[in-house]
Amino acid sequence: MNKYRRFVIIFLLLEICLIGISNLFVVQALKSKDEYSYRVDVARCVQELETGIPLEQIKLSDYPTLTRISIFDAQEVCNEEYRVEKVQGKLYRFCYRRTVQYGSIWKLNLVLGALWICTAAFLILLGRKLVRPFASMEGLTTELAKGNLSVPIKAEKSRFFGKFLWSLDMLREKLEADKLRRLELEKEKKTLLLSLSHDIRTPLSAIELYSQALEENLYENEEKRQQAIGGIRKNTETIKKYVGEISEAAREDFLKLDVQHGEFYLSQMMQALKLYYKEKFADLHTDFQMESYADCLLYGDLDRAVEVGQNVLENAIKYGDGKYVHIFFSEEEDHSLITIENSGAGLKEEELPHIFDAFYRGSNHAGVRGSGLGLYICKELLQKMDGDIYAKTPETGFAVTIVLRKM
Repeated sequence: MNKYRRFVIIFLLLEICLIGISNLFVVQALKSKDEYSYRVDVARCVQELETGIPLEQIKLSDYPTLTRISIFDAQEVCNEEYRVEKVQGKLYRFCYRRTVQYGSIWKLNLVLGALWICTAAFLILLGRKLVRPFASMEGLTTELAKGNLSVPIKAEKSRFFGKFLWSLDMLREKLEADKLRRLELEKEKKTLLLSLSHDIRTPLSAIELYSQALEENLYENEEKRQQAIGGIRKNTETIKKYVGEISEAAREDFLKLDVQHGEFYLSQMMQALKLYYKEKFADLHTDFQMESYADCLLYGDLDRAVEVGQNVLENAIKYGDGKYVHIFFSEEEDHSLITIENSGAGLKEEELPHIFDAFYRGSNHAGVRGSGLGLYICKELLQKMDGDIYAKTPETGFAVTIVLRKM
């Protein structure tokens, strides 16, 4: 805010300097014009006198700037501005008046002063309504980045930043809720792992004892040995069950994808995707086309549907060759189908059943960073919205079809 104040003061001072300089130029211009006017009249009058016209016959009305013409007398006191010219050996006094009205300068200054006041008022209003609220938000993003999510963001009544701050506070609350949820999940996971690790020790100890007994031939007959082998097998199954529970617990983070069930229009989803990617594809020099479509009401979560579209389009950018990305539309029974096709995917047909599995990455992922979760998350979200997703490999590229249920 202090920087803005300095900027305002310097800017207004520069305006005052410019007004002063403008006044100097205007005054100089008026003086030049005024001087030119009376000199012209004096020169014309001198020409008349030189032709022999008596002084008494010269009409002053023909010379707007001249007030009196007389023989020059050095002893005479004259309170007017005058100019002395020599004509046919005689000196003549030409008294003149200024014809240019310098009052117009004050009018100009009134206009410039009003503009200066308007500028000052605008800059002060700008500071109060925009700069000051923005300065108060200076540390918010830094605090959020540091993880300080507990302090609520102060509401701002400004119509410029009020909604922004409200949205930012919603983001803070969402991040705080996600943080608490992650902590709870970590706590549950650690508790589960400690419990399972404790439970695994019992079958492991039994397997160890059975193995040691078999190694030392402590069993007298074949029946006892078979019982020991059966015990090992049983405890192995128990351990496998516990390992399965650990794997399931590790997957829970990805399975807990919240969806707000509702309804939205296809046009809302497409406009959001077009807004995000039209400029991005233009920067990449990729031919991005969206086929015309009939708008319809769809079931599900708009934000999640847009997230699915973003994941598919990001894959088209990462794994395509950048020539084109086209979006097509079709309908099948009570569902709307959105097909996103890109050029140059290079996936094998046998890989298609696995691309929606968690952590699976196709053979074309070399040199491309990723986690293998994008399409997996898409499938999980769409299935929660009574939809689906599938892929195919046309001759010229790769296509993913998003299926959404119509209302």
